[in-house]
Amino acid sequence: MKMKGMAGAMLAALLLSGGTEAAALSIEEAVDLALAQNTSLQIKAKGEDTARADLKSARGKNGFALSASGNFTVSHPDSGGHTRTGNASLSASLPLYTGGANEANIRSGEIGLDTARLATERERENLRYSVIKAYYDVLEAQRTVAIDQESVDKYQAHLTNVELLYQAGSKARLDVLRSSVELANARQTLIKAQNEYEVRLIVLKNLLHLSPKEPLTLTEDFSYQPFYSPMEACVAYAVENRKDILIDRYTLRQRELAVDMARAGYRPQANLSASVSEEREFHPRSSDSRNYTAGVRVTWNVFDGGVTAAAVDKAQTALEVATLTLQKDTEDIDQAVRQAYYGMREAEKRLASTQAAVGEAREDYYITMEKYRAGQGIMLDVIDAQVALSTAEMNFASAQYDYARYRAQVENAAGLALGASEENIDPRAVAEGRVRQPGRDVSASSDYRRAQAVVDGMAGSDSADDEVVSPEQGAAGNGGTR
Repeated sequence: MKMKGMAGAMLAALLLSGGTEAAALSIEEAVDLALAQNTSLQIKAKGEDTARADLKSARGKNGFALSASGNFTVSHPDSGGHTRTGNASLSASLPLYTGGANEANIRSGEIGLDTARLATERERENLRYSVIKAYYDVLEAQRTVAIDQESVDKYQAHLTNVELLYQAGSKARLDVLRSSVELANARQTLIKAQNEYEVRLIVLKNLLHLSPKEPLTLTEDFSYQPFYSPMEACVAYAVENRKDILIDRYTLRQRELAVDMARAGYRPQANLSASVSEEREFHPRSSDSRNYTAGVRVTWNVFDGGVTAAAVDKAQTALEVATLTLQKDTEDIDQAVRQAYYGMREAEKRLASTQAAVGEAREDYYITMEKYRAGQGIMLDVIDAQVALSTAEMNFASAQYDYARYRAQVENAAGLALGASEENIDPRAVAEGRVRQPGRDVSASSDYRRAQAVVDGMAGSDSADDEVVSPEQGAAGNGGTR
């Protein structure tokens, strides 16, 4: 974890502990806070303790064992009298040869510990993606509320204007009724958007292990970050580096060791043992005796009714399942990376077109309103223009946050470790991409260049019919919340 991220998480924790002011978190600070406090991650980390105990147990079975026992007896026979005797013994054993079972069990335990560590790390990576997605979900819901609130305000202003025109006798009662209905519908949409915002905020707070009542402010909004690595490079990186794949490979090796452990039943076993015992009679007379033994015990299960053969068959089947699981997970990861990558590129292409649509819809709305005030338009034109403007703004917001979410999903699907960047996937592609100048790289697509223009605040012009973005259009596409 980066020091900057740790500092941000500590700052967030201090703000949260105050309870009187909202915590202000950037994406990085939110991720760090989740990694430090998320309950699911803490549960997953306990798997390492279990694996460590299993390894300790496996090593102990192959080591020196010492046991002691003793007893004291008092007897009262029918013939009269009684006796009191006591004995104590101490024995030690050491396995000399187990047919390879203990060695395979120890190796399997070591692999199990590594597997648990990888599982915890993968959970951390998944938690990072979940927090980023939830963060952008909240931002999108917040933007949606702002857009819907703006629609309500416009419908309210329009209704007021229509009522004045109706009182002046220039508009029909029907226009007033239709405007009132559209305002009510817009308020319904706003209420739903506000509720969706609260729901998404609860999801984020749960990931951060915060109280639902804890105030939370998100300080970061959408910022376009190009992704240069080609899809095939992401797929290849995922197949080699995803923790899930590494875990499957470890599991496959454990199943191979399980076959060795099962086959150990066909082999002899040898143990070194030694013991010392003492027995003493206290009453009616005093006497004692000592006994010492030492030797090597060899056992060989010549015939067990097919029990060992069945265990080998079971282990072989588990090995085949592990092989197929590795193959299936590799195919699933390949598919997941490609789906996320296509989604990211599709959202990237929508950025420029939806930005232009917002400017055009805003201009159309203003023109339609002026025509209506001048008596040259009808109510349906005003409603259609308002719907088109809200839709365009929603589409632009959706394109922004879809791209941000899909980009994070691509990184997660590719298996980028915490703290790693895109350079780990394809350093050459990243280096070449960063030296490109927006609009000058003839190898880049027009969609890519226009997407670059969005983040630079410029009007992407790739054809003669592209329109210049007005200041109002630029304000609509700055990624902020009105």
